[in-house]
Amino acid sequence: MKTIHVSIFLCSSLLALAQPQPGGKEPPRGPGSKPSLLNPAALKAKAPDDFKAQFTTTKGDFVVEVHRDWAPNGADRFYVLVKNGFYDGAEFFRVIPNFMVQFGIPGNPKIAAAWAHANLRDDPVKQGNKRGRITYAMAGPNTRTSQVFINFRDNSNLDSQGFAAFGEVTEGMDVVDKLYGGYGDMQEMGGHGPSPSKIESEGNAYLDKNFSQLDKIKTAKILP
Repeated sequence: MKTIHVSIFLCSSLLALAQPQPGGKEPPRGPGSKPSLLNPAALKAKAPDDFKAQFTTTKGDFVVEVHRDWAPNGADRFYVLVKNGFYDGAEFFRVIPNFMVQFGIPGNPKIAAAWAHANLRDDPVKQGNKRGRITYAMAGPNTRTSQVFINFRDNSNLDSQGFAAFGEVTEGMDVVDKLYGGYGDMQEMGGHGPSPSKIESEGNAYLDKNFSQLDKIKTAKILP
């Protein structure tokens, strides 16, 4: 997992979006690790053409509707991750009001390590980064893994940089808007929020100790 600057900024081993400048363009708290989650190569499946995923969080529930034709590689990966409990217990570690909320580093460091280099090939951008759209973070071509972000606003400036939305929040965007964002941006970007590299190496124990107000995902599931 690596870091991005809105042009492209690499920082150790994380994936993240840099905030546009004004006026400018784990002991984990989640469930124990599942053996399957430690073997990304074994977790591959074609997603339905359209499906919904419900996220139950400490602020309430929201539903993401995914359209495979928007970004098939991204949709397939998201389907597999949700179906196998990857996001359960993960925290919303980067919440920047009027920009986006990012999540997708598991609370268990062993699982984080297993997925650190499980890169996806890029999808062409067919749908833009409008408010409520969900997109993978990345650090350059073909570097998407598991971290995603939900746009709080129209971030269409990201479209030309290859950020391909694969779904959108259709229920509970008011819940997404309420996720705690008082820590600001991550430390690697000059903020006071969590360091993704420390989340990866120490898990939710690091967040519990130093960033206890962050909201988290209790469970995520594919709706029938």
